[in-house]
Amino acid sequence: MANNKTLTRDSLAELIGTFMLVLVGAGAGALGQPVVVVALAHGLILIAIIYTYGHISGAHVNPAVTLALLVGRQIDITRAVVYWVVQFLGAIIAALVLKVLIPVGLNGAALTSLGETTGSLTTNYPLQAYLFEAIFTFFLASVVMQAAVFKRAGNVAGVGIGVTLAACILFGGPLTGGSLNPARTLGPALIAGNLSYVPGYLLAMFAGGALAGLVQNFIFESHQPTVELTARPPRPPSGSRPKSGR
Repeated sequence: MANNKTLTRDSLAELIGTFMLVLVGAGAGALGQPVVVVALAHGLILIAIIYTYGHISGAHVNPAVTLALLVGRQIDITRAVVYWVVQFLGAIIAALVLKVLIPVGLNGAALTSLGETTGSLTTNYPLQAYLFEAIFTFFLASVVMQAAVFKRAGNVAGVGIGVTLAACILFGGPLTGGSLNPARTLGPALIAGNLSYVPGYLLAMFAGGALAGLVQNFIFESHQPTVELTARPPRPPSGSRPKSGR
């Protein structure tokens, strides 16, 4: 019973966190803001989500990150499946709320976008778009595992993760929409009524997350830390003199 209550609580945190990410991130995109603004919106709200809900659910708020942790044996399959359900649900609810909250854009005209994650490569060069999303999702999930799961970044892990997402969107936003998140892609696309590009995006992002789980957990984390080349040799005890060699 206690485990069920814990999973219910954690799932609610994932639903709210994903809702926040998609509402703010997609909202910035829907308003036609410059890519810098869209990147900052995603990165800053993700930092806030991590420090608000990270101690409760881990603040995955991304099905590809959840898959990375599952493949890396950091969570069990039951938790992963429940997280996937609430993450996609949170993204869909966010897209619905966005459609109601913002009926018109900044110029007063009817809103024509819900911040769908599409760019110049999506239609003309879909394979390149999918590859881009796979690679950058691998980057994001890798940072999550090393900085947060393996606690390599301490208290600034959330900042590192948010900055990584923002940086990837700065580069990839004009090309693919810079999603790196299956829920972020599906929610707005579903409510906007255009799912043509979604299967390829989802497959690519899940592949990137799975690869990150394999590489970070079974290759990097399984090795002993490398000795620092710049480390100083230990000092001799006080009062002793080093041998001259003669």
